[in-house]
Amino acid sequence: MEIRKRKFYRAVFMVVGWYDLILGFAFFFFFRGVYSLFSVKLPDNPAYVHLAAAFIFVQGLAYLFVYFNMERNVDLVRVGTIYKTAYIGVSFYHWAAGTLPHAMFVLFGFLDLVFLSLFLLYLREIAIAAKVKR
Repeated sequence: MEIRKRKFYRAVFMVVGWYDLILGFAFFFFFRGVYSLFSVKLPDNPAYVHLAAAFIFVQGLAYLFVYFNMERNVDLVRVGTIYKTAYIGVSFYHWAAGTLPHAMFVLFGFLDLVFLSLFLLYLREIAIAAKVKR
């Protein structure tokens, strides 16, 4: 992969990594404030938010692993595409059905759609680079 593209994708994984780390951290420790800020009804049990927030935080760590070693950790990008696709699908489904608790969750879905697109472009670049090496 060209140096310019490599630098671009490293920046992508750094941004996505920090985005998910911060989002996971904020929702784990400060979800009451975030929900209050956006007038979202609190769940009956904070475990619902904590489980999702912890998972998002770990995903952020995974993307930072990719940032530090893009070739060795390419499988984490593949897992990330599945994760992003799942979140996009669930958030857009509930948005369309009118059952999404707040529009901020679909905003996260649109951001994940951007990240997913970049992940897929990166995976394509890696596949092309692998064919060139053969």
